[in-house]
Amino acid sequence: MEKNVKRFRQLSFSLILILLCFSVIAETPSLVRHIRFPIWAEVDAYPGLVLKEEKSRDSEDAPDSNELKEAEDEEENQPYSYAIGRVKEIAPFLVKGMVYGWEFSYTPSDKARKVEEVLEIKEIQDLEKSPNKISYSSAWIEDNKFCCWVDYTRTDHQVQLYNLWSSINNPVIQGRGYGPLEKGFDGIKEASEDALKNAVRAHYRKLIKNKPKEITGKVLIRKIPTLGINQGRYVIILDFFLEYGKIKEYSQF
Repeated sequence: MEKNVKRFRQLSFSLILILLCFSVIAETPSLVRHIRFPIWAEVDAYPGLVLKEEKSRDSEDAPDSNELKEAEDEEENQPYSYAIGRVKEIAPFLVKGMVYGWEFSYTPSDKARKVEEVLEIKEIQDLEKSPNKISYSSAWIEDNKFCCWVDYTRTDHQVQLYNLWSSINNPVIQGRGYGPLEKGFDGIKEASEDALKNAVRAHYRKLIKNKPKEITGKVLIRKIPTLGINQGRYVIILDFFLEYGKIKEYSQF
């Protein structure tokens, strides 16, 4: 009798755990409908970039002492203005890659032909015409970084686009990329382009024996980007759906 009671309690406890797990899963927002991920920017990283962007954009001359004082005063009044500005550049760039995707043109390097490796990307569509906007919430400071949550809810049309990408037989590719830390947002953009380049290169190397002249196609970011710092560089890991485009071969050697 005691064994049966003990066994019943164990089964009941297991059932409760299962129900709790299903409850947590049910409450977790789907990436398909609602995009949510944390993003960060260093609080006082390379303050010279702020001065260059705000005070010397149209001039090649070094700023005078008055301009330096104005920049210092502005930083004191708004200590996180630089970090917030970087966050609001990074987040839309990544969200647009997740909602509409990027077109790309990739030229592999070819030493024999003296051709350098080049990747060009273009946003397929902007978010300006979308009725839904990116929102930022729950900001906090951690390890000298300004952090916050980025939220974006897809429209019905955007959900259909994602489902179309995932339902068609589009291969999934992944790449890791690096970018200079001192470049701020441009460094993260370079890291993202590097991740795409590495993903495309690794995928097509399995399919093509001879180096092509150019590869074109489209990609959609399918998972939450992973962004960090490694050895003084930004590092980002991106997963993509790949839509094949054209492969141009060299006509002759």
